[in-house]
Amino acid sequence: MKNMFTFILRRLVSIIPVLFGVTFLVYTLMTLAPGNPEMIPLRNITDPVEREAKMEELGLNDPMIVRYGRMMKKWFTEEVNENDQYSGILTKMSVHLPKSLQLCITSLFFSVVLALPLGVFAAIKQNTIFDGLCMAISLVGVSMPNFWMGLLMMIWFALKLGWFPTAGSETLAHLVLPAATLAFINMAAIARVTRSSVLEVIRQDYVRTARAKGVSERRVITHHVLRNAMLPTITVIGIQLGELLSNTIIIENIYAWPGVGRLLIQAINSREMSMMIACVMVFAIAVSLINLLVDILYSLIDPRISIQ
Repeated sequence: MKNMFTFILRRLVSIIPVLFGVTFLVYTLMTLAPGNPEMIPLRNITDPVEREAKMEELGLNDPMIVRYGRMMKKWFTEEVNENDQYSGILTKMSVHLPKSLQLCITSLFFSVVLALPLGVFAAIKQNTIFDGLCMAISLVGVSMPNFWMGLLMMIWFALKLGWFPTAGSETLAHLVLPAATLAFINMAAIARVTRSSVLEVIRQDYVRTARAKGVSERRVITHHVLRNAMLPTITVIGIQLGELLSNTIIIENIYAWPGVGRLLIQAINSREMSMMIACVMVFAIAVSLINLLVDILYSLIDPRISIQ
């Protein structure tokens, strides 16, 4: 238990330099790229003297690392504008982040709940019609781009059938299409890896030995096969969850879901550098925590894997 706590604490502390590295990299790229957002106030100033004075006033003559530190400090000191109740970075995140979490958790839940049984039964019923159908559906999910899947589901289930709304987040009905789109994409990859992993484990000697001893097939699958087949599946779930976060950027904009992904696109269009970096930081924290959770699950499922 002490080793587990020490490991988690060490990994959480290691996230801090990662965040600073990621945000500084994004800041550097945005500063060096054409159309630097910091130079927007200077666009209409043609007089060199006035331009230099304005740059000095805004602190644009300071080194890049100083400007970066000043911008990071504003995240915690920025006052809310009277004309815009969500002008503060932290205030905007408090509004949009729960929406993204709601979408990601819902889609991950349904993708895992559907993908694991499909993968297991496809492996048990190998080379049957059920196996072929599952793998065909998985192939479609893996191959089809997420934006195309989102548009197809919107056209069929929202515009043609009228079962669900096309955009917004007011009710649970608004959550169905974006969550289903993300869940289908993730379900396909998880189901394929689960099938392959179960097929590999089910051919092992200890499984044949358990069957020879008269252990029921259900107990063989649940107690011997699944426990050993879950490690590759957990790895893929962690990877898919990381991809899920990036897919939300597209899906949230297709369905006008007010999450962090949509906020990031709005920040890019309006050239709000601080908001762009804040969104990138949220994604970096999420990916780091996902990797930590995967490592912890490894040790819980397989005691042979020690956490140090």
